[in-house]
Amino acid sequence: MDVTLWIITGLLAAVALVGGISKTFVPKEKLAEVPGGGWTNDHSARFVRTLGVLELLAAVGLILPAVVDVAPVLVPVTAVSWVLLMIGAMATHLRRGEHRFAMLNLVYLAIAVFVAVARFGPESFS
Repeated sequence: MDVTLWIITGLLAAVALVGGISKTFVPKEKLAEVPGGGWTNDHSARFVRTLGVLELLAAVGLILPAVVDVAPVLVPVTAVSWVLLMIGAMATHLRRGEHRFAMLNLVYLAIAVFVAVARFGPESFS
């Protein structure tokens, strides 16, 4: 089970990393042109970059604390934070009628819940 959790957490961190890099470093006008990126037109460039930085921090927080064995409880805490971020993303996409992207966010949310429950519970690092 531990190996499965590491794989799932790594995939979730990769999603966070890609999303974080794109939101942090790609101009919001370019992001608005890609499918599912129209929401950026409703927000400032600073807000989009802030979300990107939060996603980059999530990518780090899902992996690094456990790898270096410093405050590994931050892994499930980060997973819970990712759940909150996905709730906001789902609300945004649903408000815009982008049900396909909301469902994708729901998948990411479910994965993060699985990681959080397992790492707070039976598969904790302590």
